[in-house]
Amino acid sequence: MDLGDLADRLDAAADRVGPEVRRTVRSQADRLRDAIRQNASGRPGPNVITGQYRASWTVEDFAVPHGGGAEIGTQQPQGKRLEFGFYDMTDSLGRHYFQPPFPHVEPAVNELSPRIEAAFRQTLDDIFGGGG
Repeated sequence: MDLGDLADRLDAAADRVGPEVRRTVRSQADRLRDAIRQNASGRPGPNVITGQYRASWTVEDFAVPHGGGAEIGTQQPQGKRLEFGFYDMTDSLGRHYFQPPFPHVEPAVNELSPRIEAAFRQTLDDIFGGGG
């Protein structure tokens, strides 16, 4: 390796970090949203009734210094209840509820975490030339 051009190579790599990381964040967030939607398509996750809940899952990506972030979520009120369930609950009208959890977010995160980590490793290898 020629150390004479090291500073130029590091500058060029640094210029790529933000855009490449943000692009990777967005693509992986889209993948995770799709997996959540798939898991919300019947047991062991929640059953599909109208499809509105499943379609309500969105990705909002945003820039941060030297990278990006993303929020994946739903504004539907049943999201937390479906994921975690609730036990022995009585509402303000005196109705008694018991609903088991129908996890669909946690399984998607657990399944995709190794792939997401590998995607970021690959992005950084592409930027900085691998080698280690």
